[in-house]
Amino acid sequence: MDLLGACRAFVSVSDHHGFTDGAAAAGVSQPVASRRVAALEELLGARLFERTVRRAVLTAFGREMLPHARRLVEDADGLLHEAATARRRPWRLAVPDICTTSGLARLIADARGLGIALEPRTEPPARRAELLLAGGIQAALLAVPAAEAVWPVPLGLAAAGDPGEGYVHVETLRLGRTERGPARRVWLQPEDDVPHVRDPLARLRDAVGLRPAQLAIAKDLTTAAAEVHAAPDFLLCSVLQARALGLHWRPMGEFTPQRGYVLRTAARDTPPPALTRLGVQLGRCLGADEAEHPHLAQGAAVLVPDTANEGVGA
Repeated sequence: MDLLGACRAFVSVSDHHGFTDGAAAAGVSQPVASRRVAALEELLGARLFERTVRRAVLTAFGREMLPHARRLVEDADGLLHEAATARRRPWRLAVPDICTTSGLARLIADARGLGIALEPRTEPPARRAELLLAGGIQAALLAVPAAEAVWPVPLGLAAAGDPGEGYVHVETLRLGRTERGPARRVWLQPEDDVPHVRDPLARLRDAVGLRPAQLAIAKDLTTAAAEVHAAPDFLLCSVLQARALGLHWRPMGEFTPQRGYVLRTAARDTPPPALTRLGVQLGRCLGADEAEHPHLAQGAAVLVPDTANEGVGA
């Protein structure tokens, strides 16, 4: 039998002193309420009500059982309320600030369609890893080398003016012995101030004879973009970012730097099963090319175990 439903009918009939009004308050028909109370009486082994034409009066046994039935109903209602609250609780996700407002808006809307109240929070690479380890968020898109990534994002160089060639070779930024004036720089935004992106570029800078200051790290993306718009400098970025910033993008001639991302969740939090169906949307936010990664076209978002968090984003 449905013990909760029977107790709910019992409590409601008692509160309204009759089966007709009690059934209506419980949201069931009068015959259903009668059957449920009768089943409860059979289970408990004694009558709960003395029935008259117009009223239902508690028996001594019924008065003794009522507080217990009421507590069961209240506990069940409390459980249902907490479950509904938990379903509505935002799932906090730390994301790179390279994600555009429109991209995040689409991600939130698509997540809502899957029953996930997603709450993205933009943070730099190291901070995302710290928040995940500290428990300040439920999940994070962490920066990793491209070989370990679910979402690799190729990078190139973007300038305010059209470079007018198929590739930009970093060695062409080297000043000749007779040249004067400020040297052209390659700007890195905070998202790319990670070893697997920054260090190969520093080695290339040294190998082709650029000055140390020609590889510069900006405090934020806005500052980096402003420097590029104000001078003949370059910004290391993805095609998607260059388009959003109104810059002309070209691949690098020497090699192709890549950002890489994985989705990780905090050890204490069980991710919503539907979270793995947001692979395409997450990839679009990051600027990944889903055509080169068939698993993204199927919507998969691989969740990497939290045990791999140490040192990520340093």
